[in-house]
Amino acid sequence: MTTPPTPQQPQAQPQQPQDQQAPAAPAPAAPAPPSAWQQAMSNAYTSPIPIKKTNLGHALASEWTKIKSVRSTVWTLSIFLILVIGIGLLAVANTQADDYRDVPFTVPAFFGLMLGQICLITLGVLVTSSEYGTGMIRTTFTASPQRHRVLAAKALIFFIIAFVASAGSILLVGLMASGAHSGPEAGDIAWGGTVVKGALYVSLLGVLALAVGSMLRHSAGAITTMLGVVLVPAILPGFLGIWDSTQKLGDKMADYNAINSLAKIFRIDGLDSTSTGTSQLMLLVVITAAAVIGAFALLEKRDV
Repeated sequence: MTTPPTPQQPQAQPQQPQDQQAPAAPAPAAPAPPSAWQQAMSNAYTSPIPIKKTNLGHALASEWTKIKSVRSTVWTLSIFLILVIGIGLLAVANTQADDYRDVPFTVPAFFGLMLGQICLITLGVLVTSSEYGTGMIRTTFTASPQRHRVLAAKALIFFIIAFVASAGSILLVGLMASGAHSGPEAGDIAWGGTVVKGALYVSLLGVLALAVGSMLRHSAGAITTMLGVVLVPAILPGFLGIWDSTQKLGDKMADYNAINSLAKIFRIDGLDSTSTGTSQLMLLVVITAAAVIGAFALLEKRDV
């Protein structure tokens, strides 16, 4: 009998030497050529205008452009100048030299400021609230995300415009009165301080209105509020003086309302008066500063 063939054992693979290195990795493929849109982007226009970090100066320039471009500024300032200068010159024409024996030559401007301050209050409200009414405040805050910088620029630009307009009109009336009635019968009373303090008082009233407009964000509501601030303290003392318990409050309100404060600044009561309006002016500074701080705080917390 024949024996079956034995199965052949698989031959062992020859071991590679340990010092032989692994085959090298394949070389990277060559980069693809740029596409058409990539070539177009590489040839895009580059503006030669240098990119600068924004600052308060840019916000001031923007607010100056806006405030001088709207009609409300022209109309309110024009009416303000007509009231202060027109009524002042009318008063100069109807006074004599001896009428200025105990009062400064700027007294005729006081009669125009009693009405003219309403114009500055209205303009102060419109500087802020008008942008909320039209929706342009969104564009303003998009261009300048630093909201506090926008409000600060509005307040500074408005204050400068209001102070220059009011001081210039008071000075003009004072010069006209001095030129028409100067002489031995008129008193020699320094009136430069009344120009500065009177202009500062009505300008701060306008800044207060600006802060109220920023907080309320509604033109009619803010103007009504400011008219109440000016007119109610001038009317209410007559009612508070009826009762003894409220008489002191009425007297203080009569001394510090807007109309009587201007009267004290312009020395309507004559040289015998001990008050020159400084305390009234300082009170307005404190109230305006508090309102501006409140406007800044609300501006950062509320959405547009």
